[in-house]
Amino acid sequence: MTLTFHIRPANVHDVDAMLGLVQDLATYEKQPESARATPAMFRENIFEKKYAHALLAFDGTPEAPGIALGMALYFFNFSTWTGKPGLFLEDLYVSPDARNKGIGKALFAELGKIAQEKDCARLDWSVLKWNTPSIAFYEQTLKAKAMEEWMGMRLEEQGIENLQKFAVHGA
Repeated sequence: MTLTFHIRPANVHDVDAMLGLVQDLATYEKQPESARATPAMFRENIFEKKYAHALLAFDGTPEAPGIALGMALYFFNFSTWTGKPGLFLEDLYVSPDARNKGIGKALFAELGKIAQEKDCARLDWSVLKWNTPSIAFYEQTLKAKAMEEWMGMRLEEQGIENLQKFAVHGA
């Protein structure tokens, strides 16, 4: 049986569905305790301050939508080398029962359309090294290239706070 689905930009009324998908993703990535986002955080940072954007895939049609099946959450960055914006895919998740039905491809197609509309030079994302099904999809289906020479780096809240010890005072 073919799954009928549609994709649309998320809106503030979708926050609970988005957080449900985020929690499912965190569980899939074996880190459910790390997903600490709240509805208030999503409303403020995605829909008010617009730090990020999201696409949602829903079962059914736009006229008769069902449950959220997948999500792509992204934001824009900038490349000093290309002189153009880039689109960074923070998270892409499709519910297990809805996988292998074209939803991931359709979400990437929408991201590609947005990247072209914004004249982005790149569409980047990260994938966990153990997530071999996703890596295979990215490399074989999308023809994406692994960034083997790059290593991700991160500072979390305490690390960001600690940067203040390097601040230049009294300019």
